[in-house]
Amino acid sequence: MDYRLFSRSSKRGRSIFGQDAEAPFTSSRRPAHHRIATLLAVGIGLSAIVLGLYPSHEAGANRETPSFTAPGSQRVTLALPVPGTTPGEPVATLAAPDVPVAAPAREHAPAPPPAAAQPLAETPVPAQETTAAESAAPAASELPWTEVTVKSGDTLAAIFSRQGLSATTLHRILSLGDETRSLTRIYPGQALRFRIDPDQGLRELVYQEDITHSLRIWPEGDGFRAATEERALEIRVGHSAGSISDSLYQSAQRAGLSDALIMELAGIFGWDVDFALDIREGDSFAVSFEQKYLDGEWVRDGDILAAEFVNQGRVYQAVRYTDATGHTDYYTPEGLSMRKAFLRAPVDFRRISSRFTRERFHPVLGKKRPHQGVDYAAGTGTPIWAAGDGKVVFAGRKGGYGNAVILQHGEKYSTLYGHMSRFGKGIHAGTRVRQGQVIGYVGATGLATGPHLHYEFRVDGVHRNPLTVKLPEAEPIQAAYRADFLSHAKRTIAQLDTYKNSTLALQDR
Repeated sequence: MDYRLFSRSSKRGRSIFGQDAEAPFTSSRRPAHHRIATLLAVGIGLSAIVLGLYPSHEAGANRETPSFTAPGSQRVTLALPVPGTTPGEPVATLAAPDVPVAAPAREHAPAPPPAAAQPLAETPVPAQETTAAESAAPAASELPWTEVTVKSGDTLAAIFSRQGLSATTLHRILSLGDETRSLTRIYPGQALRFRIDPDQGLRELVYQEDITHSLRIWPEGDGFRAATEERALEIRVGHSAGSISDSLYQSAQRAGLSDALIMELAGIFGWDVDFALDIREGDSFAVSFEQKYLDGEWVRDGDILAAEFVNQGRVYQAVRYTDATGHTDYYTPEGLSMRKAFLRAPVDFRRISSRFTRERFHPVLGKKRPHQGVDYAAGTGTPIWAAGDGKVVFAGRKGGYGNAVILQHGEKYSTLYGHMSRFGKGIHAGTRVRQGQVIGYVGATGLATGPHLHYEFRVDGVHRNPLTVKLPEAEPIQAAYRADFLSHAKRTIAQLDTYKNSTLALQDR
């Protein structure tokens, strides 16, 4: 407040009492009306200061209006005489501070105070507040899918980057370990499906590992969770039967068997039938097998459930059975294992180039000498299998055998494999091997004119003909499961016979 508004100005400046600010105070008295005007100005000024420092209740509730006039009040302007003028003399009108003046009293009750003046504590507060961003965030299921097909040369990091996902997101996903390890083995043609929120990032990722298994990943807390989901396939039973006119492979293909089923069929009867040497025109086969469907569409063939092979008039039958421990194998209808302790042929060969004989003209040495094994001609690099479970007693270079492996099968039996191009992984003296394990690869090392496997079979140290020696049987079905198996085998073989007889009858017409 500039108090000079209420006094005459002078170059030296006057105090609010009308004296020179620099002159000493004297007791000389002014005319009475001067003193009254001066005191009135001081009083009004002090009142304005007090009103400014202590605003009314309504003014405190509305800080946007410096001077608040309450409802029902009137705004007045005071015309004050300036000291040094006579009463009634025209003077400049001075606007005093807005002073509320009460309106005349009314008969009805006064209006309630404005709502803005109520304490904040009386205003209801929600139990939990949600920000606008959170309320607007869509659920993951509402976001559209983006499908990405893996291309040649793609990496997981590159795919994530193209989708606008950070390296941190990828790291957190792969940090889950075994659950997401399959993501590191993606290959061209596979698909990744993303649900991405522009503000919150990855909301869901689905990787189709195969036709029935998919890996699903979603955010949880500060990281991610993953789960593998499996779709169950519908299992149906298929049948096939036919007669052999040329080879098993070609005849089985014409009967509608897949390559996988043909190989499984040969494996089941491979201990009893040499499919390279023993097959004759007119031999026959019949197979019951699983067919797997998804959403009504064929997906793939499953396992053989029962099979029959007739070779030169001799009937061989096999039934698949799983016991209560989960062990699965093929057995004869009587419960004997179809597996023998030894494979009849330890290599997938094209032909037998030399048989077991007591005397043979050696093509390299140029003289006669015994050939105490069987030579299976096959391409260089063809895998050679262990004929039975056993232990490697020799693996290395062995004279005319070239690179050779000798396996010991218990105390009674041993086998030798010669002319290998190289040994199987981890094969060395002392290694334990399982039947069918790759122990080496076909070659032409040592005294050999071409790539082939020289195979010897010994019983108590004596050479025996691998093609004709009686092989020991594997363990039969356990007694605890025998009754259940016999019931299962009877039912399964009956179904196979019904289909086989009707099919072969149609083929004979």
